[in-house]
Amino acid sequence: MTAEDRPDEADEDRAPLSIFDHDDDSSAEDPDPAPRRRRGRRLLLWTLAVLLVLFGGGFGALVWTANHYASSVARIPNAFPTGGAAQPTAVPHTGQTFLLVGLDARADRPTTGQAAKAPAWQLGAQRSDTMMLMHISADRKSVSVVSIPRDTWVPVPGHGSAKINAAYSWGGPALMVQTVQDLTHIRIDHVAVIDWNGFRALTDAVGGVDITIPRTIEAKGDAREWPAGTHHMDGAEALLYVRERHGLPNGDLDRTKRQQNFLRALMLRTMNSGTLSSPAKLTGLLGTVGDVVSVDDRLSNTDLYDLAWSLRGVRPDGVHFMNAPFGGFDSIDGQSVVLMDGGAAGLLWDAMRGDRMDEYLAQHRTSTDTLGDNVD
Repeated sequence: MTAEDRPDEADEDRAPLSIFDHDDDSSAEDPDPAPRRRRGRRLLLWTLAVLLVLFGGGFGALVWTANHYASSVARIPNAFPTGGAAQPTAVPHTGQTFLLVGLDARADRPTTGQAAKAPAWQLGAQRSDTMMLMHISADRKSVSVVSIPRDTWVPVPGHGSAKINAAYSWGGPALMVQTVQDLTHIRIDHVAVIDWNGFRALTDAVGGVDITIPRTIEAKGDAREWPAGTHHMDGAEALLYVRERHGLPNGDLDRTKRQQNFLRALMLRTMNSGTLSSPAKLTGLLGTVGDVVSVDDRLSNTDLYDLAWSLRGVRPDGVHFMNAPFGGFDSIDGQSVVLMDGGAAGLLWDAMRGDRMDEYLAQHRTSTDTLGDNVD
């Protein structure tokens, strides 16, 4: 076959691109369509190049921004027990469980987040004023938050029995995690810690929250009066609201309800603003969180962003708040303490461990101390 007899290789290469330079009359009016096709091919290549630059640049900027803000979240080293204190075995496909800790540092200097001026833990310097187990279901459709009152009397490894909030004071996050794991036999996947300075700053950063108080709570001792009605609380007022217990009929148990009520209001504000469904807003939220919250160093930037993004489908009615089963009050070694109902608590911990919280709530709704609509 001569060169003249061979098919035009350029024509074969051009065939797939003809949709971009097709003209019904071109064959009749232009005896040589090659220049037109070459122009069409160049146009396609330039168009693809521009699209790749625009898309790639925008996506790259988004990834950079997300990574930047996730990196701003302070990490806690050695947040988990080591040595002989092994964690419970992970159960596959059962979601994730976080230990949320609110610190009473008894100081004006922040101890958590990027703004920290002091360590998140120093021996005897801080106690955990708030402890919540937050379980996120494997299908990312529901979240269960269980408060453990700070005065709950439990065994603290290496220290005998004590109020559970002493564990953080004695051994920081690692001893706190070990104590809670020994109590519940639930593997703690991650830890998040915030002090009262951070709590106040986070509340102000989201523009405050609306809290409705169903009846007037009279002043008692150092406790202020809370008039009935809806209050738009800034950080300072919200801090007073969640720390108060002396003016409440059930003391520490009612205070945990207030803490849950605030967290619910904060979650609703975040969900209703579309933050979790907007990558741009989500990166901004991570920036705010990074200023005031510290998390364990096992939680990578990708883990943090993926977790927040995966929760965009959670609806308000898919978030459940409750107290650990209450077994009564007592006085031990001159201390007023809260006792846990071990039998009822065992059923709850089993459900959380096996990612069966929806089933548990359906079966025990009347006996579970869940958060209602009216919170003193």
